Amino acid sequence: MVTGPSGAGGAQHGGAPAERGAVRRPERAAFGTAEPKTDISLPREKLLRAKEFKARKKILREIRQNAEMERAARLRTALIPLDEVRAEWEKSSGPFHKQRVAEHCAVFRDLFRGATFTPWVTLRVEYSQEDEHVVPVYYGNMVTPSEASSPPAVSYEADKGSLWTLLLTNPDRVTNIPGNDMQSGKEICHYLPPFPAMGTGYHRFIFLLFKQDHRIDSSEDVRPTPCHRLKLRTLSSFDLYRKHEDAMTPAGLAFQQCQWDSCVSWVSHQLLSEKWPVRGAGGAVTQPWGEAQGR
Repeated sequence: MVTGPSGAGGAQHGGAPAERGAVRRPERAAFGTAEPKTDISLPREKLLRAKEFKARKKILREIRQNAEMERAARLRTALIPLDEVRAEWEKSSGPFHKQRVAEHCAVFRDLFRGATFTPWVTLRVEYSQEDEHVVPVYYGNMVTPSEASSPPAVSYEADKGSLWTLLLTNPDRVTNIPGNDMQSGKEICHYLPPFPAMGTGYHRFIFLLFKQDHRIDSSEDVRPTPCHRLKLRTLSSFDLYRKHEDAMTPAGLAFQQCQWDSCVSWVSHQLLSEKWPVRGAGGAVTQPWGEAQGR
């Protein structure tokens, strides 16, 4: 995790247990069993539906009156500005679509015990590859451990002077990030590539962006560098949020899914010095991971 002024930050960790706990926000009712859908989103000014509908009608009217555009559409030569379409989607229905996908994938249930938030801030996460192309993280797309072997580039828009916290959970954290200057944030735990065990299917790896009201003291959560002991790396995103909930509000979200590939063996044996189990049908342990890899 990293915290700091507006910017990006984070520390990453590959195999933490499921998050636990319940969150309470002073200005809202407690959530948990009674109110599993408590909204913990950033406050946002509501756009009147009548005003939005009027603006859309104006755009449609202008399009219908554009003879050149009509002709291009009829001849199938019209070009759609995809970057503009995506930018409009990000500002309008996009945050709600992301929220529904995250709910479907049980992200809020497992991280916040059912409380939910709308990711108003667009969080861009990309893993650079050796052949110069990038692997983006969207909302549940597949990213292999090999593709995620190095820390990703993270970006978002932030006001000057603002402070943010970035978590990669299963988990990874950077706090007190000034604006979107990730390098200036306080890294709590450094990045470790995903290492889902063989035979356990897909694992979720979730990037969470929190906006801070002020600088937070995370000194007691800082891990040594390097930190390759799993017990020491295990941090609860819920506990961190509950501890600083008066100063942190969830604002952005992106997540990927990973399953075992050969890169995991290197992480396990070379970095963690662990022999992980290989699971067969029904989750039964069939043999130690080291034996499965011929080690």
